[in-house]
Amino acid sequence: MSGSSSQGRLGALADRWLPKLVLSPTLAASLIFVYGFIAWTGWLSFTESRLMPRYEWAGVVQYQALFENERWWTAAANLGIFGGLFILFCLLVGLLMAVLLDQKIRAEGALRTVYLYPMALSFVVTGTAWKWMLNPDMGLQKVVVDLGFTDFTFDWLVNPDMAIYTVVIAGVWQSSGFVMALFLAGLRGIDDSIIKAAQVDGASLPTIYRRILIPSLRPVFFSVLLILSHIAIKSFDLVMALTGGGPGNSSDVPAIFMYQFAFTRGQLGVGAASAMMMLFTIVAVLVPLMYMETRSAKRV
Repeated sequence: MSGSSSQGRLGALADRWLPKLVLSPTLAASLIFVYGFIAWTGWLSFTESRLMPRYEWAGVVQYQALFENERWWTAAANLGIFGGLFILFCLLVGLLMAVLLDQKIRAEGALRTVYLYPMALSFVVTGTAWKWMLNPDMGLQKVVVDLGFTDFTFDWLVNPDMAIYTVVIAGVWQSSGFVMALFLAGLRGIDDSIIKAAQVDGASLPTIYRRILIPSLRPVFFSVLLILSHIAIKSFDLVMALTGGGPGNSSDVPAIFMYQFAFTRGQLGVGAASAMMMLFTIVAVLVPLMYMETRSAKRV
């Protein structure tokens, strides 16, 4: 009896502590390499660090230098254009594709794979491919001109006023399939009895989607907005591969600004300040979304 009771106590201890022991390395790594480095970057943003870190407190001089830098405001404006259009068109295209696939059309599996395939590519591959396609000397413009339409021009990639929109095109192409998958999963999770009841009442299919199904996707909209906002704010590799931030600085974004000032221009403090501003932007998007989702969940 004593042996069985001791084994029972050991089993209870194992059930209590084994999960914590298994998760503790991951938790420790996250605390050090995520939150620890966030805190370190935040401290550097209040120092006069340049080529190498310096830890003497210097106040908000780096933030003053950041806000007085015209290139930072160009990057912030480009982020607003890219982020707004990227999220809007990903939502529209993804939702439209999800609604079409929800009709259980023929070859749905093949189409779903085609739509999702771009998400399997890295943003570097996407940027490089679209750079070839949008290059006026070898891409879409050249193909159309060779077909006989000599007046056709599509030089957005080398046009300072339009370059940021090429990033939107490439970003939407890559991410809209992922958005479609999330919306389609949400639509397939809705009880069919609701749809049948609406059809019995005489509601048309567009009305069912507009009044019943799409409003039921509120949690999916929350997740999609959160993911797309995160992708937009930290966008670096897509822009670097597609435009390199050019022509000039016309398609510059905060992530490129942060990288270049911190690691290639020897202004580590300014780079740290820009990184913290990116973090504050993410928080400014995340907190209202979470607050609205929490309120809606409580009402339900």
